[in-house]
Amino acid sequence: MTDLSTSYLGLALTNPLVVSPSPLCEDLGNIKRMEDAGASAVVLHSLFEEQLQAESQDLDRFLSSGTESFAEALSYFPNKGEYKIGPDEYLELIRKAKAAVKIPVIGSLNGVSTGGWISYAKKIQEAGADALELNVYYIPTDPELSGAQVEQMYCDLVRDVRASVTIPVAVKLGPYFSAMASMAQKLDRAGAAGLVLFNRFYQPDFDLEKLAVTPNLVLSSSLELRLRLTWVGILYNRITADMAITGGVHTATDVVKSLMAGAKVAMMTSALLQHGIPHLATVLTGLKTWMAEKEYASVTQMRGSLSQQKVAQPAAFVRANYMKVLRSSAQR
Repeated sequence: MTDLSTSYLGLALTNPLVVSPSPLCEDLGNIKRMEDAGASAVVLHSLFEEQLQAESQDLDRFLSSGTESFAEALSYFPNKGEYKIGPDEYLELIRKAKAAVKIPVIGSLNGVSTGGWISYAKKIQEAGADALELNVYYIPTDPELSGAQVEQMYCDLVRDVRASVTIPVAVKLGPYFSAMASMAQKLDRAGAAGLVLFNRFYQPDFDLEKLAVTPNLVLSSSLELRLRLTWVGILYNRITADMAITGGVHTATDVVKSLMAGAKVAMMTSALLQHGIPHLATVLTGLKTWMAEKEYASVTQMRGSLSQQKVAQPAAFVRANYMKVLRSSAQR
């Protein structure tokens, strides 16, 4: 019998398919349906740093501070009333979810500074969350801010939050570091139990009729998986933190590739928004079928088999692949 079991952040999971944060996770009924469809764990939607600030001062006034000369910038932030679930409701959702499902429930905090994160990390743990994901979405636009300073900010955040809780802490980050492998190692040493690779950078668009910059959301596709596969394949067995792939996981084939690169789990959001929660069962069935056909007895047997350390041509992960692709395209 095919063994789909895996572990992530020290949690025993029945399979490697995890639901990542989205508005779908705001509803307890959806979380139950995710478990029924085969999800082995659920990462709740993120509680934003701005929501925590709203507890001590009016959110609109907080967001206005320092932006007087760029009034149009205020339109990018939601009004306080647009947050469907505030900090207290978030903690209650964790409690209800833990009582309603058997799979692990992972909390998520989204922000940059430590601030209220530490106190809410504790509250999330007290509410019963099995782990915590720090979703660090930060675009360093200040030209005086160095790459080293940004990296230190990430590490300080992980270290401070990690010291405040006993549940495992994962870090969800983007790929835009000058030395990604070094950054992964620093976060590993700072106490991150897992790295979630990668956060998607939602670039705004230009509305030429209104002469305005507008927020823009484009769901992922399987093509985005390649960047994740490359870095997980490079980092496999070089850090102790577990790795999760998020962004571009849509099919059973995508899950297989994620595992073979070295990920412990594959996280899915866009596919569920496109196809519905029952798509989890479809992907899980496809994974079982593929493993049976290829005679893989377990997920553990597959993991890392196509990582940089395991393939016959490890240089394909780096510059050699770049040169080969350019030569092949020139010959067409």
